[in-house]
Amino acid sequence: MAKKETPLMTQYNTIKAKYPDALLLFRVGDFYETFGTDAIKTSQILGIVLTKRANGEGHIELAGFPHHSVDSYLPKLVRAGLRVAICDQLEDPKSVKGIVKRGVTELVTPGVTFNEQVLTSKKNNFLLSVHKEKEKYGVALVDISTGEFLVSEGNLEKLLHIVHTFDPSEIIYQRSAVLPSQLKNKNSFKLEDWAFQYNYAYEKLTNHFKTNSLKGFGIEGLKLGIIAAGSIFAYLVEDTHHALLQHITKIQLIPQDDYLMMDHFTLRNLEIVYPSHPQGKSLLDIIDKTATPMGGRLLRRRLILPLKSVDEINRRLNLIEFFNKEDHLKYEIQQLLKSISDLDRLIGKLASEKISPKEVGYLRQSLINIHQIKNLLHPFAEVLAWIEPLNNLEELIHYLQNYLNEELPVNIAKGNVIKTGISEELDQLRGLQNKGKNFLDEMCEREIERTGISSLKISFNGVFGYFIEVRNTHKDKVPADWIRKQTLVNAERYITEELKEYEEQILGAEEKISKIEHELYRKVCENVMIYIDAIQENSKIIAELDCGVGFSELAVSESYTRPILNDSFAIELKEARHPIIENALPLGEKYIPNDLFLDKDSQQIMMVTGPNMAGKSAILRQTAIICLMAQIGSFVPAKYAEIGVLDKIFTRVGATDNISAGESTFMVEMNEAANILNNISDRSLILLDEIGRGTSTYDGVSIAWAIAEYLHQHPTQAKTLFATHYHELNEMTVNFERIKNFHVSIQENKGNIIFMRKLLPGGSEHSFGIHVAKLAGMPSKVVNRANEVLKTLEKSRSQSGSKDSAKAITEENLQLSFFQLDDPVLENIREELTKIDINTLTPIEALMKLNSIKKMIGK
Repeated sequence: MAKKETPLMTQYNTIKAKYPDALLLFRVGDFYETFGTDAIKTSQILGIVLTKRANGEGHIELAGFPHHSVDSYLPKLVRAGLRVAICDQLEDPKSVKGIVKRGVTELVTPGVTFNEQVLTSKKNNFLLSVHKEKEKYGVALVDISTGEFLVSEGNLEKLLHIVHTFDPSEIIYQRSAVLPSQLKNKNSFKLEDWAFQYNYAYEKLTNHFKTNSLKGFGIEGLKLGIIAAGSIFAYLVEDTHHALLQHITKIQLIPQDDYLMMDHFTLRNLEIVYPSHPQGKSLLDIIDKTATPMGGRLLRRRLILPLKSVDEINRRLNLIEFFNKEDHLKYEIQQLLKSISDLDRLIGKLASEKISPKEVGYLRQSLINIHQIKNLLHPFAEVLAWIEPLNNLEELIHYLQNYLNEELPVNIAKGNVIKTGISEELDQLRGLQNKGKNFLDEMCEREIERTGISSLKISFNGVFGYFIEVRNTHKDKVPADWIRKQTLVNAERYITEELKEYEEQILGAEEKISKIEHELYRKVCENVMIYIDAIQENSKIIAELDCGVGFSELAVSESYTRPILNDSFAIELKEARHPIIENALPLGEKYIPNDLFLDKDSQQIMMVTGPNMAGKSAILRQTAIICLMAQIGSFVPAKYAEIGVLDKIFTRVGATDNISAGESTFMVEMNEAANILNNISDRSLILLDEIGRGTSTYDGVSIAWAIAEYLHQHPTQAKTLFATHYHELNEMTVNFERIKNFHVSIQENKGNIIFMRKLLPGGSEHSFGIHVAKLAGMPSKVVNRANEVLKTLEKSRSQSGSKDSAKAITEENLQLSFFQLDDPVLENIREELTKIDINTLTPIEALMKLNSIKKMIGK
């Protein structure tokens, strides 16, 4: 026999059935409640109490929080990857008998939200739609909070590049399709197949933009891209109840051929947007001096999509140089920028009818500041012609100043939004309200005089309305015409006919005032909507100015210089520095700069050797970072920089594995190296750090040699920085004319070394790995023994090769004379040594074997 449900739970289950994949926040009175498995998830994520509620003959799990706390709790649920359906009461419970009508008013997902606590101010929150046919993908991205809408097409590699570049918060795709395995860890949601139909998508897009075709956006021929874009509208309107999308005013093609390409390995290895360690800093953290959210988002976009156009790069550099010279002007603009709010997201809230009066006030102040910036820049109009469209919104500014009060509330229900003089009826009602306050004061004084009750007071609450309160000690003085309303412990509450009449008049006025203000405020919002295009254009220009001012501030404070960009194939850097490492140095310590030159004809590959910790990797990374900074239109950390524009940067840096995919460190290394060799161009810059170290010495040297040779002989002659510990590679310069040897210098002093961190011509003979082991705190016996092994290896290698070197270590030098051993222990050691394959034994493996032998003897 089925359990009976309460009417409330029947209503809940009916609504929940429509949103099976979402967590349902169900409004009950002053609380948002969750039930069943939703309640268990909510309790775990929010750390709130899980209880039980009676449901007919049984019980169901329950977890909830006050409705006014939704802005605090909702972001935590969404950041946990949940889709959250907000179910509100659609009618006033006081006016209804029985169950209140409820319905979902909004579906908030990781990729679809206006909530400021969910969003990151200087990062876009993209929703990505993917549609595949054969081996080709259609891709569309939308940030509903800002109105940005992008579309593209391409193969799997291009899809992955877009995902790693734009970092979407959520992915939607066709229910009958399979998402590429590389995207499995992303928040994703399946849409029904009907949402991925070309005719549906084309009609949705043209209807939204009110056009006959999509030719004006340059995407008419992108069938798969159009389908992906159309499915986004299906998701926004049909699934998540976001039908108010007027702020999405255009759709743009992602023209990736215009930008320098970096794969996700490079973005990760160079720490462009995210640091490799939680406590570290990324390049974005170091160079971001923007004052506005729009400027911050633009800077992030520039970093992941650097330019290849010399003319456009120089336009950006000219702006920095202009502000460097006009220091006082820069300061004034900076101060104004700080008070400009997020115009894009304010317009998004305006279009979706979620904007508060206070936020309209922020918009008004932002427009006023933009107007002041335009006035400051007016004398320089010839130099900054591109800012001409800035602020043609004087009419809107005056309208908002004349219509709205200076101080505005967060909630329209608080009132006092519309200025006096706008509505005669509103002014009269407010006059009545103000007069009423004086009336209460006069009445109170009059009744005190009449009754002699000095402590008498007139108050108001939502249950009883207006009342007169009298302490029990004065009860005998209460006039006969007062009507008792409520008895308290120490007092009595009364009403009078006069007070009742006043209450009806005042409460009626308040209700009318609220209604009129709501109507007038809605009209204000509708009038601002007319200016959406102009405000978005202003936002775009302000973002560019913000980046220019920020880059100027960075250049001056960090002593960066203007790079020279051209169409050559050379890179020449003088006194170049690594911006991230330089920023992290202790106060007073200076970064050691280095010179570097690469071209296609004379010095295509720089083979860099040197000790561990000497700074080889820093030199490789700083070269790529300086080129990248130059191509986003920034000054760079170098005394001089002349750069032939790059189209690709590849890196193979660091040792990581991919255990979940069953890939070892060496396999990951080879995958990354293969990706580089299969995609190089004549304008590529390649960074290779310790290629081949994940396998045996012979294999590693062979692979590193073959890769260097391949790059040298390849017709593109791609510029390469190759850091290695394989000193055998220094021999390549004899037979390969464009490979040059360099080393990072050190000084030896009584067995210790000092890292000079200077890049000098010529190869290095030693890695000084044992010295680094000593610095790391390795036991002195291990360090001393390693030195003995190293001397034996070097001596044997010079005499008879590596096989005999290994024999010399295992048969002669490993007598371990510094220990006294029992015969059984010696037998175990002898057995262990016979297992060693001396043909593949490397010095580091010998060290590890020594360590295991040490453990065997209990030392």
